[in-house]
Amino acid sequence: MTSGAPTNRTTVIRVPERGRYDRATIDAILDQGFVCHVAFALGDQPYAIPTGYVRSGDEIFVHGSAASRMIRAIEGGGAVCVTVTLVDGLVLARSAFHHSINYRSVVILGRARLVSDVSEKTEALRCFTNHVVENRWEEVRKPTAQELKATTVVAISLAESSAKTRSGPPNDDEADKAWPVWAGVIPLRVEALAPVPAEDLSASLAGFDVIRLKRR
Repeated sequence: MTSGAPTNRTTVIRVPERGRYDRATIDAILDQGFVCHVAFALGDQPYAIPTGYVRSGDEIFVHGSAASRMIRAIEGGGAVCVTVTLVDGLVLARSAFHHSINYRSVVILGRARLVSDVSEKTEALRCFTNHVVENRWEEVRKPTAQELKATTVVAISLAESSAKTRSGPPNDDEADKAWPVWAGVIPLRVEALAPVPAEDLSASLAGFDVIRLKRR
């Protein structure tokens, strides 16, 4: 496990008491989420692309088409900033100024490492597949050599990463606490609904247990 010491680039400046640098917190957020935003620059044009990810040990893995603009920009060691955010609730205060969101987030800074070893690449894809649905890799057809060739996987170290979180009720000013409006937190969560089977699915395979989905 990499060090949890913050760097000049990952130290939380705004509301510093919300910053967390221990790997237990960072890993827990990354393991619960499944969508990140990868920020990079092409010339003087910045981009931030949403994509799937998975954490494995001290790195996160991102994959995409070998023709992807994002992948081509970072696979050679380009600098990246990866962010993951989990929204836990809407914070409604008595004043507009103090409205907020309860959240948990991670920022990762570094350079992408191209995963070229076939065994490591296959293992990364296994982790991707099982990240959202437990044991899914063990059930489905595995990638062919051509599909592996068409897919690029990159890894980004967690060595330079930090978390920032907010929880709890609104921080109303004392003078506003008598204002006649509801205040508090509206919790939010991502919840799996009833599965919708593919139209061409065999009737014998129509059932799917949503409990196998990672809890969000």
